[in-house]
Amino acid sequence: MAHKLKVALLQESDHGSREANLDAIESGLRKAAAAGAQLVLLQELHNGPYFCQHEDVGEFERAEPIPGPSTQRIGALAAELGLVVVASLFERRAAGLYHNTAVVFDRSAQIAGRYRKMHIPDDPAFYEKFYFTPGDLGFEPIPTSVGKLGVLVCWDQWYPEGARLMALAGADILLYPTAIGWDPADAQDEKERQREAWITVQRGHAIANGLPLLACNRSGFEAAPDGGRGIAFWGSSFVAGPQGEFIARAGESGAELLLADVDLARSETVRRIWPFLRDRRIDAYADLTRRYRD
Repeated sequence: MAHKLKVALLQESDHGSREANLDAIESGLRKAAAAGAQLVLLQELHNGPYFCQHEDVGEFERAEPIPGPSTQRIGALAAELGLVVVASLFERRAAGLYHNTAVVFDRSAQIAGRYRKMHIPDDPAFYEKFYFTPGDLGFEPIPTSVGKLGVLVCWDQWYPEGARLMALAGADILLYPTAIGWDPADAQDEKERQREAWITVQRGHAIANGLPLLACNRSGFEAAPDGGRGIAFWGSSFVAGPQGEFIARAGESGAELLLADVDLARSETVRRIWPFLRDRRIDAYADLTRRYRD
């Protein structure tokens, strides 16, 4: 495993069709490889629009098996370009059984591992429980040639438990493909509070676990299929170091290939001065397995 790692985050908007989105991803991967990137993180559900703004059984037609057509195309690019790629797909596991699944390729057309989103939201305009079965693969880092990848997905980013369990299982880096944005009707100050909370909680995961973190969000306005207000995805993809420091940040709108150099060796240095894992009171945490202390 190399200590110095050049990473790329491909922040994109929906281009209107699966093929158009995959074409944009191919272009982004080629640019990332030309820039010397070794690891590329794509945004959540990158093949199409964020369809979870409404509940419609017709949307299940977007799902595909893994392996399937998209993994074949992205895997071929990972092999051709010598990239480790983290993709995000709507997985059809069986009739009536679907997952929000991240797929990792390690410089190969073969799948190195996958992660099924564990925390599934059900909020206005984010009706994911209608579509996705909660993940059943646990919080297991995926071994690759650039290190063990602690891959989580979007709503998982609000839960310190997921990041911690990835760290305890030996993850070298935390990665979050994401689709999050504003309700256009919200006041500007509320929008800023939401975006800053999203950034802050993830920087906290980096700090608490002494690990670098990559968060790749989609961008652009997507109208609601049912005539609702739609979502303005706020972009703002970023790379943070093991003390939560910003290494690179993308803008709030528009497509952007965000490149950054990550020093994986810094985790060892930071954990020596901030030994959070050493001082955990694992003898006193039993109540964490309870929903709430009534």
